[in-house]
Amino acid sequence: MLEDLAALGSGFAVALQPQNIALMVAGIVLGVLIGVLPGLGGANGIAILLPLTFALPPVSAIILLSCIYWGALFGGAITSVLFNIPGEPWSVATTFDGYPMAQQGKAGEALTAAFTSSFVGALVAVVMITFLAPLVAEFALKFGPPEFFAVMFLSFACFVGLSRGSPFKAVAAMMFGFILAGVGMDGVTGQMRMTFGSIELMRGIDFLVVVIGLFGLSEILVSIEEGLRFKGQRAVITLKTVLRTWAELPRHWWLFIRSSVIGCWMGITPAGATPASFMSYGVARRMSKDPNGFGKGKVEGVVAPETAAHAAGTSALLPMLSLGVPGSPTAAVLLGGLIMWGLQPGPMLFVEQKDFVWGLIASMYLGNVVGLVIVLACVPWFAAILRVPFSIIAAVILMVCAIGAYTVNSSEFDIVLMLVFGVIGYVMKKLDYPLAPLVLALVLGDRTEEAFRQSLLLSEGSMGVFFSNWLVGGIMTAGLAVLFYPLIGRVLRALSPRAAAA
Repeated sequence: MLEDLAALGSGFAVALQPQNIALMVAGIVLGVLIGVLPGLGGANGIAILLPLTFALPPVSAIILLSCIYWGALFGGAITSVLFNIPGEPWSVATTFDGYPMAQQGKAGEALTAAFTSSFVGALVAVVMITFLAPLVAEFALKFGPPEFFAVMFLSFACFVGLSRGSPFKAVAAMMFGFILAGVGMDGVTGQMRMTFGSIELMRGIDFLVVVIGLFGLSEILVSIEEGLRFKGQRAVITLKTVLRTWAELPRHWWLFIRSSVIGCWMGITPAGATPASFMSYGVARRMSKDPNGFGKGKVEGVVAPETAAHAAGTSALLPMLSLGVPGSPTAAVLLGGLIMWGLQPGPMLFVEQKDFVWGLIASMYLGNVVGLVIVLACVPWFAAILRVPFSIIAAVILMVCAIGAYTVNSSEFDIVLMLVFGVIGYVMKKLDYPLAPLVLALVLGDRTEEAFRQSLLLSEGSMGVFFSNWLVGGIMTAGLAVLFYPLIGRVLRALSPRAAAA
């Protein structure tokens, strides 16, 4: 541990160079802007800016790109809280309680809680990367297709078993998401599925386009129906608001710890920030003394997904650095950058490129501190958007959504898809069907299917592969318990009166 601390100290010496500090601030600002723009995302933003970093030293380049990533993580919560439009897929769960808080005039508290939770989740993940990298990397090596499918199954089960509404509606929405995820090329056989002869559908349906339509455009349609009035109140953001929120957050210390653990687990396995945020939200709701208050503006509903998403997004860099295996799309882009700079990620990177590795880890600490300061300082500017009449905001949001949808694949067809899913989202909201299970299934459908089929190929068609060892068996058992929790609860409630009468 002393050696790690000494190496971290040398990393801070690298990260605190004036050039790197300037790049750190620039990266955070760019990342926040990228995170606010629906559909662009951290991975796309980094991919666009990656060629601009080739003239920089590798350490400076990775600091710039990683800080863009931290900024995008922070920025995704802004539109989720203010407009019910997730700037990033993992911000979907933040809309469940963040937007109702904004409607109640608590936008400042919601944003402060979101930014602080993001900082805490990322900090826990960076500490883990610093001290537990060898052990965690060794553990992640045990995950094959069966274990990966088990983790995905647990994520899906949480949304059915812990659903606030009808489990059947949650299953129906999830099945629709799986159907959408199946459009395009089969990842195992290479055959085309449900493309109906369309060249545009051959690449599949991008989840970012769906999310923009389901949450962005449908919200505009609902607001138009209600008279083009912005449903929130004016937000008064002061230093007093920030300090008051900070004074209340320590009461949720156990929620922070639990969400950070969930996020680190999902980031390393790797399942990703999106299922981590959903799972953390579901667990928080289930373990809350007031579960019915979730979805109506509870600060715990903001803290849980934001903490888990940042912990997962940050910890996803661990397998990339230690194993050369990206834990997220953004980590995959960064992996490509490392290879282009002549660096080979893996265990030897910690031996041959110590300055690079520990400079990057030190920049994670500094980047999150800088990011928290910047976003909190800019909260009044973000909250000022609430003072603009919604008739103007609606037109701007529609334009931004169209730009975001087009940016995903530079295709006009995606704009059409965005409009279609906007109508679908509007209908689902009117019929009280949950949107989150649909998005989760669409995001993870392809990867879950591939893991399932690969598992069956390895076991020659035996379903016993999902209970073949304590790790995969434990995860699957937990998933089954959560999935059938409503049924188990009904049986127990039905038996309790009989037991009391006996």
